[in-house]
Amino acid sequence: MNNSDKQNQRIAKMTFTSVYPMYLAKVEKKGRTKEELHQVIEWLTGFNNERLQELINGNVTFYTFFQDATLNPNAYLITGVICGYRVEEIEDELMQKIRYLDKLVDELAKGKAMEKILRK
Repeated sequence: MNNSDKQNQRIAKMTFTSVYPMYLAKVEKKGRTKEELHQVIEWLTGFNNERLQELINGNVTFYTFFQDATLNPNAYLITGVICGYRVEEIEDELMQKIRYLDKLVDELAKGKAMEKILRK
């Protein structure tokens, strides 16, 4: 197993609950709201506020989080570089979904218009 496989497995086992507060802090620090963050997460995953809270409370891994998600059919329109990788070129399906979410959170924090973030 190479290093990237080990890293992918490590990230897949991370809990969404442990990362969510960092997403929230990042967007709020830049003047965006929890509601906007939830809107972005719902667009990507299909999880409404109630289901999202259940997943946070359930301390689910990223693997389980995205296993339960219904990915938006326009998610493929999310492109660009995140963490040094072009999201559209990531071969591992779970890692690509995680990086899609990272990219959307970054765009929200950078002040991008919601219509553009949600690929409307």
